[in-house]
Amino acid sequence: MRAIAKSGDTIRLTTRVGLSMTQQLARIAIIGGTGALGAAIAGRLAKAGYPVILGSREASKAVAAAAQMSDSLSAGTTGATRAITLQGMDNRSAAEQASLIILAVPFASQEATLKDITPVVHGKIVVDTTVPLVPPKVMRVQLPAEGCAALRAQAVLGAEVTVVSAFHNVAAHKLATDADIECDVLVFGDQRAAREQVIQLVEACGLRGLHGGALCNSAAAEALTSVLIFLNRTYSVDGAGIRITGELTPPKAD
Repeated sequence: MRAIAKSGDTIRLTTRVGLSMTQQLARIAIIGGTGALGAAIAGRLAKAGYPVILGSREASKAVAAAAQMSDSLSAGTTGATRAITLQGMDNRSAAEQASLIILAVPFASQEATLKDITPVVHGKIVVDTTVPLVPPKVMRVQLPAEGCAALRAQAVLGAEVTVVSAFHNVAAHKLATDADIECDVLVFGDQRAAREQVIQLVEACGLRGLHGGALCNSAAAEALTSVLIFLNRTYSVDGAGIRITGELTPPKAD
C-alpha cells in the first residue's frame, strides 16, 4: 500500500518498506544526485527513511529523477509504514535546504560545483566522494597537487565547513540494487564526531562503515580506486571492493 503526494518540486512517497521510523532524520542533499553514484546513494538513504534532495545543475532534471526514483521505490515493497520524501532542485538550492551534503560528481566537476555551493554550506558537513580519475589513464593513480581530492574540497570550501570523505571504493551499479554488497566503506575526516555521522549514513545504505582517520588519509582510498579498476579489467571482476579482515572491536566513545 502506498500514497504519493506532490507539491511543487517535492515528491513525497509513503509506502510499506520495513520498520516504522519515529525519530527525525537529517535531510540529506546529494549534489550530483542524477549521476550513477549519487542516485544509488540517494535511493538507499531514501529507503532507510532519510529525507533526500537530489541536486543537479538543472532543477528540472533533478525533479524528473526524483519522480522516477519514487516510482521505483514504491514497486514491490512490504512491511510497516515509513514516509519516504524525495525532492529535486538545482545544486545550490539542494545544499542550502539540507543539513548534510554528499558531493557525488566527477573529479573534473568537483571544484566548480564546490564553489557554487560554498555560500550555503557554512557550518555543515560535506561528504566528498570524489575520486581523482583522469581519463584516459584511469587505471593509474593521479592524485591532485593538494594530496587528495578531499583536501582539495576542504581548501575550496574553507574552514567553516567540515569535510568528510567516503564511498570511494564501492561500485555504483551495485549500490543501485537491493543486493547485499561485500564491501567496507572507509570514512575519513579530521573530526571524529563528523565521521560518526557519516558512518551512520553508510550503515543506513546497508554497508559497513569504518573510521579511516584524518582527512588526508583519504588519499589511500582515492588511489585504491584506480587499482580496483585495474583489477576489474584484468580479472573480469564485476565491481571489486575492499573488505577489512580480522575481528574489529568498536572504538570507545570520546
